[in-house]
Amino acid sequence: MSVALYLDVHVRAAVTEGLRLRGVDVLTAQEDGADEMDDPDLLDRARDLGRVVFTQDQDFLQEAQRRQVSGKPFAGVIYAHQLHVTIGQCVNDLELLAKVYDPEDMAANVEYLPLK
Repeated sequence: MSVALYLDVHVRAAVTEGLRLRGVDVLTAQEDGADEMDDPDLLDRARDLGRVVFTQDQDFLQEAQRRQVSGKPFAGVIYAHQLHVTIGQCVNDLELLAKVYDPEDMAANVEYLPLK
């Protein structure tokens, strides 16, 4: 089973389009009407939908760490710094993670791009 992704508002449309061209299941916060949600609420929304959040917003890392420490569940976070990864790297690495991992592999975990 592949991982479905939930892209927050900081992710460029080119990443979304590239992933969809490769058959990755992607939903953006904008498409879901959640583009104004706070980070904790967005993580809850993604969890409820069974989707891992991909973000380029460093604030998500703090919320994910808080949840890891407290044991509050979340479906997972994939993070890439906007200046340290290209659109092509994002698409390639996200496709790999989405197609290789199962949702259980990502639960309550944080992955960083680019993959090494």
